[in-house]
Amino acid sequence: MPTKKPKFRLFSAVLATVCIVLVIDAVAPTASIGNSQYLWWVIMILGFFIPYALISAELGTQYPSEGGMYTWVKKALGKKWAGRVAWFYWVNFPLWIASLADLLTTLIMQSFGVELSLTAVLLIQVGYIVLITILGMLRISQSAWVANVGAIAKFIVLAGIGFIGIYVFAKHGSANPIESWHDLMPLVSSEGGIDWTGVSFVSLIIFNMLGFEVVGTFIDDMDNPKKQIPQAIILGGILIAVFYLLPSFAMGVAIPLEEIATNSGLLESYEVLLNAVGLSAGAVSAIITVVGCMFIYTLIANIASWQFGVYSVTAYAAKDGVFPKPWKKLNKDGVPYMVSIYTSIVATILAVAGILLAYLFPEAEELTNMFWAFFDLSLVCLLVGYIPMFFAFMKLHKKGIQDKKGYWISGSGLKISLFGIVPVIMLFISLFFTLVPEFSFEAIMDNKVLIISTVVCVVIGEVLVYNASLKDERRKALRRANRK
Repeated sequence: MPTKKPKFRLFSAVLATVCIVLVIDAVAPTASIGNSQYLWWVIMILGFFIPYALISAELGTQYPSEGGMYTWVKKALGKKWAGRVAWFYWVNFPLWIASLADLLTTLIMQSFGVELSLTAVLLIQVGYIVLITILGMLRISQSAWVANVGAIAKFIVLAGIGFIGIYVFAKHGSANPIESWHDLMPLVSSEGGIDWTGVSFVSLIIFNMLGFEVVGTFIDDMDNPKKQIPQAIILGGILIAVFYLLPSFAMGVAIPLEEIATNSGLLESYEVLLNAVGLSAGAVSAIITVVGCMFIYTLIANIASWQFGVYSVTAYAAKDGVFPKPWKKLNKDGVPYMVSIYTSIVATILAVAGILLAYLFPEAEELTNMFWAFFDLSLVCLLVGYIPMFFAFMKLHKKGIQDKKGYWISGSGLKISLFGIVPVIMLFISLFFTLVPEFSFEAIMDNKVLIISTVVCVVIGEVLVYNASLKDERRKALRRANRK
C-alpha cells in the first residue's frame, strides 16, 4: 500500500501548472513566426487554449483519475482508442527528453563560453537523463519544490527579457519593424499574397499551451482538487499567455526574423538587448551566465513536472496490457517507477545515437541540430495523442454532471460541439503543415525523415493496440470456456 502522501496547496498547483505548460525552450521557435504571431496567438487562445483548458478542468474533476486522458478516452471511446492515446502520449516523452538533453549541452557552451568534447557531451546528457529518472520516482507533492523553483526561474528569465525588450523597443525600435498591415496578418505575405509557411509554426503555439490535463492526475496530492484544478488552470493560463508573449516580442525586437536560432535564440536575444541597453561586456557576460543557469534548471523542472502525469497514464495503459507488464509497477509512494526507468533507457539510446551520428556525419545537415530533429517528432506524436480527448469530451459531456462539486462547462449543444470540434480542426491543420510546411515536392522531400518517422510511430502504436486486443480476446475466450 502507498504511504500517506503529503498534499500541496493552490499556490503549488498554480506553479506546477505554469511549470508544466510554460516551456522556455519553445519560445525561440515561436518567436521565429514573426509579427504575425500576435494575431496567431489571439486565434489560438480563442479557438484552442480556452476550450482545451476548460475541457481539461471538466474531465479532471468529473472523472478524476491518475490515469488522466487514458481513463477519459477509455470511458468514452473504448480501450483501443485509449491505447492509441497512451502510446502517442508516452512516445513523445523520451523524444522530448532527448531533445532537451541536446539543448542542455548547447546552453552550457553558450552560457559559459566553452567548447565541450564528445566525451563531455555524452556524460552531461546521460547525467541529465539519470537525474530526471530519479525525480521521476517521486510524486508531484514530494518534488513540488522542483516545479515551484522552476516556475519562478521561468518567470524571472522570461519577464527579464520581456521588460528589457520593451525598453530597447522604446529607445531603438525593433529588428523586425511592422511596415504594413500584411506583417501582422497570418497567411499573408509582405506582397499581399498567400503565405502558407506561417501555418507550420502553429503547432508550436499549440505545444506552448499543452499540459493542463496533467494537472488532473494530481488529484490525490491536492487538498481540494475539485476547487484547485479549475483555479490552477485559469490562473496558470493567464500567467502562461503573458509570459509567452513578452519574450516573443523581445526576441523580435532583438534579432531579425531569419536569424533567430530555434535552440539558442533566447540567450542570443538577451545578449543583443543587454548590449543595446549599454551594459559593459563583463556585466553582459555575467547576466548571460546567470540566465543560462536558470534556463538549464528549467530543463530539469520541465520534465520533473510532466513525469508523474505521463507515467501515470502509461501505467494505467500497462495494466490494460497496452504496454509491457513491468510498466504498471508502483513504488511504496504509488509512483510508476518502472515506466520512468524504461523511458529513460529509450531517451538515453536516442540521445547517444544522436550525438554519435552528428559526430560521425558532420556534413549531414539534418543531424547538426538534434534538438530540432527530436523535438519535431515529439511534437507530432504529442499533438496526435490529444485528438481523441476532444471527441471523448463531447461524448462524456452528454452523460451529464457526474459530480456536482466538479467543474462543468455550461451552455448549448452548439457551444459544446464547437469546444470539441474547433480544437480538433486546429490540431489536424497544425499536424499537416508540420509534416508538409509548403505545397511542393521539395518541401516534402526536405521533411522526409519526419514523415517516415511519424509513419513508423503510427505503425508501432497500431501493433501495440492490436496485440492488446488479441490478449483481451484470448482472456474472454478462456472465461467463456471456463463457464462451460
